[in-house]
Amino acid sequence: MITLFGHGKTTKAIAKRFAGQCQIFDDGFTCKETDAFGNLLLPPSEFDPTTSDVEIPSPGFPAHHPLIQKARNVVSEYDFFKEQMPFSIWISGTNGKTTTTQMCEFLLQKQGALAGGNIGTPLAELSEKAPIWILETSSFTFHYTKVTAPDIYLLLPIKPDHLTWHGTMEAYIEAKLSPLSRMREGSVAILPKAFANTQTLAHVIAYDNEEDLAAQMNIDITKVSFKTPFLLDAVLAMSAQKVLLDTVDYDLLNTFKIDHYKIEEFRDKQGRLWVDDSKGTNVDATIEALKRYKNDEILIVLGGDDKGVDLQELFDFMKPLHVTIFAIGTNTERLASFAAKDGIKLHKCFVIEEAMKQIHAVHNLKTVALLSPAAASLDQFKSYAHRGDRFKELALA
Repeated sequence: MITLFGHGKTTKAIAKRFAGQCQIFDDGFTCKETDAFGNLLLPPSEFDPTTSDVEIPSPGFPAHHPLIQKARNVVSEYDFFKEQMPFSIWISGTNGKTTTTQMCEFLLQKQGALAGGNIGTPLAELSEKAPIWILETSSFTFHYTKVTAPDIYLLLPIKPDHLTWHGTMEAYIEAKLSPLSRMREGSVAILPKAFANTQTLAHVIAYDNEEDLAAQMNIDITKVSFKTPFLLDAVLAMSAQKVLLDTVDYDLLNTFKIDHYKIEEFRDKQGRLWVDDSKGTNVDATIEALKRYKNDEILIVLGGDDKGVDLQELFDFMKPLHVTIFAIGTNTERLASFAAKDGIKLHKCFVIEEAMKQIHAVHNLKTVALLSPAAASLDQFKSYAHRGDRFKELALA
């Protein structure tokens, strides 16, 4: 019997593929039922580890959850599909995973590559006939992956994030580096120089920044149209193409379109610049957005659920800039205390409607209005997309 913990996208895909062979435990189930594919839907209290051959948790299912504690055979979807996985490129790090994954798939589409994992398509729905899987991989998945390893591993910089889930920054870093210990000779790992000495059989290419990596891979960075923070994503994707095909397609890459909600610029009828970076959900992502406009006067909407991370690095970066903060979300008072200590102008708005009202009153052609919250959105919104849509709606109202 296949046991699934949680009833999300990943586990639903497995349940559909293995119809009638699964039992699914989720807090949303209060009594025994059956889904459309003949799988059992059960409340967590009914889990009996003796009736289970393997347990697969939804990504993000914490290790301290009572179901995980009771389980005897927990594996990630990566280990579960180890035998079906073709040549694979795994992409991880704190920020830029999705864009790098999309760019990789875009550059390798002629080779039949398919993207999945955390990017949206569960492994259960990826074709085993595809020659290459490109997988955006979270630290949550890595925590439960003990056997499978990539053929190429692209690791973006690691910054504080998900510390509530992992417990410590050290545990978070350890999860991100864990695939290296399982990689074979002939595989390639491209990672920040800070982790260059991590034990692995893979061939390691360690980089300081996008310029350094481009030089090592003989990539002409002047031919790339993307700017920070997407430039590193582009160079990593091109590096994977170079490793596989010994060539780089600049013209193709430059036609790639960045997702919505990621430093998405637009102007209103008055010509004022607004920037939707609602996907900037942690300190490092917001710093990268600020770098892009560091020479401008910035009106920034900041705040939400920051999960208790240290915000000092963000305020240290903002201190020499011309920044005014319009604070929203549950950490408004916390942001205010940091701003007061560092002498940065801040307005306590608490909700985005008030923040945008105040920004409209001062925004002009010489300023940049930026939504880059450095926090998750679920304290006040359904998702980061909902938050970004509301920002744009209010900006253009």
